[in-house]
Parts: sequence; C-alpha cells; structure tokens
Amino acid sequence: MSTYAKKRGQLEEYFDRTAAQTWARLTSDAPVSGVRAKVRAGRDAMRNTLLSWLPEDMTGLTLLDAGCGTGALALEAAKRGAHVTAIDISPTLVNLAAERSAGHPRLDFRVGDMLDPALGRFDHIVAMDSLIHYRADDVAHALAGLAARADRSVAFTFAPATPLLNTMWAVGKLFPKKDRSPAIEPTAHARLKRLLARDRGLSLGRDERISRAFYISHAQEIRTA
Repeated sequence: MSTYAKKRGQLEEYFDRTAAQTWARLTSDAPVSGVRAKVRAGRDAMRNTLLSWLPEDMTGLTLLDAGCGTGALALEAAKRGAHVTAIDISPTLVNLAAERSAGHPRLDFRVGDMLDPALGRFDHIVAMDSLIHYRADDVAHALAGLAARADRSVAFTFAPATPLLNTMWAVGKLFPKKDRSPAIEPTAHARLKRLLARDRGLSLGRDERISRAFYISHAQEIRTA
C-alpha cells in the first residue's frame, strides 16, 4: 500500500467517525472554545484567500473542490456561477455539506478519492487543507495529477514547517496512537517549490500564509493556463 493510500484510510476513519461532530460544529456558527474560535477564524481567512484567487464571475466555469469537507468553499463558488464537483472521503461530512447547500443546482457532492482521474477535467481545482496530512513527495505527486486535469489553475494549502508546527508535530508523537488525530506533515515551502517547479515542471503563482494561533496554513497557486 502506498503512503498516500495508507494515510487516506486513516483520514477517512478519523473524519468520518472520530471527529465528525467536532468538524460539524467547528464549521458552523455555533459557539466554540477560544482555541477553536481562532482555528475557525483561520480557516475562514484561508477560504477567503483561495476564493479571491478565483474569478468573481464563474458563470460557465467548472471547479473541483478536492477535499470539500462541509462544503463552504464549494457553495460560495456555486453562488458565483460555477458548476462544482465537491468530493471528500468522509460520507458523514459530504452528507452534511449537501444538507447545508440546500440542493443548490450547480453543486455535485460525491464521496471518494479527490485524485480519481474519472472525475474529469476542470477549469479550476481547489484543495484547501486536504493535503496537509501527507508527506511532501506524496503532495507533489498528487498536485501533478491534479494540475494535469486543470485548464486554468490549482490552488492548494500545505502545513508550513514553522518552529511552532514542528514542535506541535513532535509533541503529538508522544501521545498514545488512539488519542491522536492523523498527524499534520510540516513541509518547508522552499522544498515544496523545488518538488513542484523544478522536478514536476509546474508554474507557480501567488502564495499566502494564514496564521491564527494553532491554525497555520500556507496557500500556493499553480498556473496551468
């Protein structure tokens, strides 16, 4: 089994069973603790950043939301006029996303692997915080596959190798396995750029880091047009 497939299985177990209620609450407007409120604010800022890299008018365009979670980004893109395929490995989260979208006609929610070539081609692909649990080589491989199916751009996020994230990652390893969520894999931005631009020949565009307490994520654009 590849490292990508092994980690994908762990993530499916975690998000569909262990953490489904937590994520449902975190991605709603329900009151949460101070730390989770900052994580929510960080995720909102990151989502807005990625959406700002997409056209304001997406009428007639197609978008793949790769790792859609509870569907907030997918719904906003659909409201802009895009035809959105939103996929996630967690049936529980996909069902919640479909409920929250209230049957929007331009949204197609699916359960499965975001890298499945059978999903087809798209104008834009967005993968927000859906690759942060994978090793850098797996991330580069996944993005090369996604970029090959994107006619305009791919926007994704990764966990940057900051001192704080590196410490959190090391401390997390000390907890019993049953008490841990799937580990985030911090990756140096310079290394990831080398893997994508030099080794995979991809054209990199805008990038931006969002840091809100325990939420630290870095957005990177790949231009395919």
